[in-house]
Amino acid sequence: MEEVLARVEHQLTIRRLSKQLQEQNQKLQQEIQERLKAEQAAAAASKAKSEFLANMSHELRTPLNAILGFTQVMTRDPDLNPEQREHLGIINRSGEHLLELINDVLDLSKIEAGIISLYESNCDLYRLLDNLEEMFQIKAEQKNLQLVFIVPANVPQYVKTDAKKLRVCLINLLGNAIKFTEHGTVALRVSVAVDLVTAGGETGDSSFFNRLYFEVEDTGPGIAPQEINNLFDAFVQTETGRKSAEGTGLGLTITRKFVQLMGGDITVRSIVGEGTTFRFDIKIAEADSPEIITKPLTRVVGLEPNQGLYRILVVDDTKENRLLLVKLLEPMGFEVREAENGVEGVAWWESWQPQLIWMDTRMPVMDGLEATRQIRSRERGKATQGENSASSSSLSNPDTIIIALTASAFEERRGEILAAGSDDFVRKPFTEEVIFEKIGQYLGVRYVYEDLPPLTRSGRRVKAIDEKSDLFFVEKFSAMPPSWVEQLYQAANQVNEELVLQLIREIPKEEADLAEALMDLCHDFRLDIIVRLTQLVRK
Repeated sequence: MEEVLARVEHQLTIRRLSKQLQEQNQKLQQEIQERLKAEQAAAAASKAKSEFLANMSHELRTPLNAILGFTQVMTRDPDLNPEQREHLGIINRSGEHLLELINDVLDLSKIEAGIISLYESNCDLYRLLDNLEEMFQIKAEQKNLQLVFIVPANVPQYVKTDAKKLRVCLINLLGNAIKFTEHGTVALRVSVAVDLVTAGGETGDSSFFNRLYFEVEDTGPGIAPQEINNLFDAFVQTETGRKSAEGTGLGLTITRKFVQLMGGDITVRSIVGEGTTFRFDIKIAEADSPEIITKPLTRVVGLEPNQGLYRILVVDDTKENRLLLVKLLEPMGFEVREAENGVEGVAWWESWQPQLIWMDTRMPVMDGLEATRQIRSRERGKATQGENSASSSSLSNPDTIIIALTASAFEERRGEILAAGSDDFVRKPFTEEVIFEKIGQYLGVRYVYEDLPPLTRSGRRVKAIDEKSDLFFVEKFSAMPPSWVEQLYQAANQVNEELVLQLIREIPKEEADLAEALMDLCHDFRLDIIVRLTQLVRK
């Protein structure tokens, strides 16, 4: 009986466990189905977001192409006076700033999708900083702010880094500093960390610059401590930012992501009512060769003689974009025709046989990709029928060069565009230099150039400061009256800039190098260094 009961209990246990297993399996299957539905919904949402961003990119960048492009065309007018050229420069810089705001939204989307990468290249750091100073000088002057760029002499001019991402970071930080500062100063300081690495065996040592530091300081309203923790979150703005009703709330988020991508980090310190300082660092390498970075300031003004005629077809549904290319190419000596859509483009290709087509990718009736496919298909058909004498090369080297024009900022479209049969593609907004460069690359066109005058810049230039050692100051201070040194210490310690400047003006002419070194420290807002140096010789 005990054995029977044990067997019955055993069977009942098996039944109970089997039932529990079935129930758990059903729950697991239900969870799997729910997760699959959630993943499908997320994928659909991601696809919808990507399509929306692609459309937004196209709709916003297309008119910017005309704005930025026609400012370049207008600057070719020899009758422009300096004031008109300055106004065109302002329009162009404003358009570029608007483009940066658009790119902020697109960059954040690419960051979230994990499809943004680092593209390092040789960069002229001095030129990049000089261009930024020129860009922000007007805004600073409009608000009666002092804009100061401090670049010590040991900072290398040529480095290898992702210059576009570095530029975005500096534009975001400098733009915020000027926007939120009502009086005082905005300063950018650059410094470099140097590591010694062995090269050439036991006897050869060479310096290798491996990290740049950037510091943007302002005398603005500051940031409350409770806001700093969320400062780098997407779409989050400080109370001051919300009151200004400007910006997207993405600048700092993108800046931090880019800095991290470049191998660094960003920090912030702020005192309410006194100002804010952002500091970040990036990894760099020495540039391969300065010669490939520094390009002469030239501009295409025509075609060299005895080259024959070059037929170029412009296919774009936007009249302004077609007109821009026509105004750019016809004065140079090119023959240019226009088409509003892919159907017209294919027809012009059949009847006129252009050597190069600028093909917009998004158009009604027939888009540029389909038009490209049809042209390539007809070229293959002609080769097969023996109508093209170079049939053996027609497949790999079509007679007509097709360069796609796209307003999309997404890199993944590259494969789709090239797969359709395009030889290359150019993103809108484009510059005239890119247009002429591509035509020369594919058609072998030879140009006549004119030399442009060096860029003129209003306001302060990037300064290379020759840093002085502590020993230099100790020797110089020792030659000054102790009472003067004490007054300088007290003035600097009390952050009395006016008194510090007055004391510097009292330095004798024969000690001009001391006055210059102290003035540099004042302009760099480093009264703390003056305090430390004077303490070394105080009685």
